[in-house]
Amino acid sequence: MSSLQMLLADPVVWGSLLGLTVVLALCGYYVWLFLTNIAKSEEK
Repeated sequence: MSSLQMLLADPVVWGSLLGLTVVLALCGYYVWLFLTNIAKSEEK
């Protein structure tokens, strides 16, 4: 069994990847929210 197959079979790795995905999605959302609010405030 290769190390990649061993990592992909470990549920802790999947949980960590899921957590990182959620954190990155939230970071992307807040960047988008920040930029759209700046654009709206410049229009006023």
